[in-house]
Order: sequence, then structure tokens, then C-alpha cells
Amino acid sequence: MSPEAQEFLGTFVPESFYYWSSVFMLLIHAGFLAYEGGASRTKNVLATMVKNLLTLASVGLGFFFFGWWVYNAFPFFPLTGGILGPWTNPQQSETIATAMTYVDASYPWSPALGPNTADHMTGVFFFAFALFAMTTASILSGALIERVKIGAYLVMSIVLGCFTWVVAAAWGWNAFGWMFTQLGYHDFGCAGVVHGVSGFFTLGVLLNLGPRIGKYDANGKPRPILPHNLPLTMVGLMLIFVGFYAFLAACLIYLPGYEKETTIYGTPMTLASIGVSTTLALAAGLVGAYVSSKGDPFFTISGGLAGIITSGAGMDIYHPSIVIILAFIASFLMPKVIVAIEKFGIDDAVGAVGVHGFCGLLGSVLVGFVAAGYPQGEGIPNINPIGQITGALICTILLGFIPGYATSWILKKFNLLRVSREEELQGLDIADLGVEGYPEYATPSFVTHVTSRESIAPRSSTDLAPE
Repeated sequence: MSPEAQEFLGTFVPESFYYWSSVFMLLIHAGFLAYEGGASRTKNVLATMVKNLLTLASVGLGFFFFGWWVYNAFPFFPLTGGILGPWTNPQQSETIATAMTYVDASYPWSPALGPNTADHMTGVFFFAFALFAMTTASILSGALIERVKIGAYLVMSIVLGCFTWVVAAAWGWNAFGWMFTQLGYHDFGCAGVVHGVSGFFTLGVLLNLGPRIGKYDANGKPRPILPHNLPLTMVGLMLIFVGFYAFLAACLIYLPGYEKETTIYGTPMTLASIGVSTTLALAAGLVGAYVSSKGDPFFTISGGLAGIITSGAGMDIYHPSIVIILAFIASFLMPKVIVAIEKFGIDDAVGAVGVHGFCGLLGSVLVGFVAAGYPQGEGIPNINPIGQITGALICTILLGFIPGYATSWILKKFNLLRVSREEELQGLDIADLGVEGYPEYATPSFVTHVTSRESIAPRSSTDLAPE
């Protein structure tokens, strides 16, 4: 093989790897579309799906204009340096000079993001990170269904998907990040950086958004609001599982000239270990949730996700037997956490706080104990409990709960967060879109809407229940 051909393959293989990993990550969003649409009631199914679809638009554009730059500009701030940008002198240090090459390539006006043959990797890395960002925001989407204003959701999706989680990634999922270099924080599969941030951001929003009408009786006791199509929800979660294999594969670093894969921290890693560990985490998670929930279908299939998230933070270093144990424990606890949250008056329609927030926090903390002492390179602290706990709390509280609560509180103060009572009772398909997802099931109300544009009367006992 000629040197030119070797050079071409050396670039084409990793470029193709990230491209197709990102394409398969889109299955996560097909899954969220089905998952959330199935979890809603018939009067909200289309509005729920459109809201999730618009996540791709809001986060995709926001990530191009500033999110990609945030990831590359914030790794030193505020502990070991400032925010990197056009104002930064790269001659300050060799480390700053190296980091600035990535910053320069992340500006929206950068030639690295335009069509060219000189840079095969920056654009495809942007593609992968943008899909990560969209996934983070989609976790928020499901918990808020049936009562959040679409504009408010889009604002919050941009804050979460294009800034808060990106700062967490810059600090804790970056070779330059101070949480890694100073604390030794290790989070291979983004348990805290993605799931912990988004789960606790969601918790903050739910406290301001409030429960759906009819979710609690006069005594404050929660009542079930059942999915209109649980099989569709389960199919959606299966698509998310498929996308998660690609998500974790894209956490590998494999660049032209590399002889082996590494993590984003530069530590050894193999694609084979992801295949083994993800499969075992999925299987053990399903079993743990099945046993804990006594066979509840929704909790059982959510257990697979809980198992993958919990083991993801240390999947690059865990023995498969450890993955099975951790995934089982987390998925066994997950249904109990979701039920406890509901009893506190928090209406999380899809259990996002329990599945993503709790399991993300647990998974990132467990690495500090299960993998304590693991070396991460010269000058980098070994994995340790204090570093993991500190990093996990920064992700979940500082970059998750506080921004989520603050953003939704501001929107609530301006009456921009929640739809009116009349719109909620009517259903958001009619209120937002002017069309029902299943008009053949509600022909009289549909005809009434399109002919007279009058308010539609509540159609179920749940609708008539008091707040």
C-alpha cells in the first residue's frame, strides 16, 4: 500500500467511526420521540412529539453558535485559568497554546466547520458533540410533558443543552478540564456530566412547573396518569438502548496516527469492552428493575437505561462482573426513588429525575470507591472518592439543579412557563397545533374545534379532577 493510501485510510477510518456513531445516536432521538409520545395522553401526543423534535433545532443551532466554543473555552475557568477566546494570548504557556488550537476551530466563523479538505475531524467531532447536547436536553423534555409552554421549553433546552452540560463537560470530560487535572474526576460515559446535570436540572424545573391537573387528589395523594400507548413507550426505550451503544462508542478517542483507542482523558480503552459492559449493564438493569417493581413494564424497561447510565462512568475500567453488580443495584433502587419523588409532590411524567439524575449521580460517585487508586497519567490525581463526590456535586447541583430552578423561576415570574388551565384541560395538540393526533377517537370535539374554534370540554375523569 502506498504512503498516500495509508494516510487516507488513517484519516478516513476515525472520521467514518465518529460520523456513523453520531448517525446512530440519532436513534436516541427517534426513541425519545416514541417514548414521550407514548407516555402522554392522546390529547397531547402530537404536541409532545413536536416539542421533542424541536430539541434538535434549538440545540443544534445553539451548539453551532456558542455551545461548541464553550466546551473548548471553559476547561481552565475558574480554577486554573480564564475563559479562552479571541482575547487570549496563546504565548502564556504551552498548555494554553495547545488548547487555543481547539478554541480557534470552534468559532462559528471558523473554516474548520466549513467545507474543506484540510480538516477531516473537527466537523465530525462537532457532529458527535451536538448529538450529545441534544440527548442532554431531551432528558428534560419528557418530564415536563402535557403542561409546559413550548417557548419556555426551547429556552430551557438551549440553557441546558448548549451551556450548563457543556461547562460540565469542559471541566470534567476534557483532557484540559480542571475537575480532571486537579481532582482526578473520571466519568468515561458521562454519568454525571450528561445524566446528572440533566436529571437535576429537570428537578429544579419541576419544582416551579408543578404537577399536571389531576395528578394529586384533595389529600395530596398521587394518582396514576397512564400512558396512552405503553407499547410505543417501550419501543422508544429500545431505540434509546441502540443509540446508547453508539453514544458510548463515541466516548472513545481514536484519531489519525493513533495505534489504539483511549478515553477522552488519554487512558487506555477498547471498543470491545463497551460491547461487553453495555450489554451486561442492560441485562442486569432489566432484571434489577423487574424484581424491584414486581414486573411493572415501564419500570422494568427503564431499568436497562438505569443500569447503563450507572456503569457508564467507569465502564472503561470496570470488570464485567462489577458492571453486573452496579447495574443491578442501581436499577433495583431506581423505581423506589421515582415513587418517593412522586410522593413529595413532584410530577415527573417519565421518571427522568430517578433514571437520569439519581443514577447519574450514583454512577459518578461509585467510580471513586470501586476504582479508587486507578492511575490516570503523570501529574493527574488517581481516581479517588473525594474527587468523584466533589465533581458529581458540581455537575448535579451547581450546573444542574441551580440553573434549572433559576431559569424556570424567571420564566414562571413572567408567566411564560406553564400553559393555562384551559389549554391543559383541552389538550396541547389542539391548543398548540390545532389538530389532534387521533382525530378518529374524538371526532365530535375535533369538528367542534375546526368549525367554531370554541373551547373543548374536558373529556375524562382525570381532566375533571382538581389540582
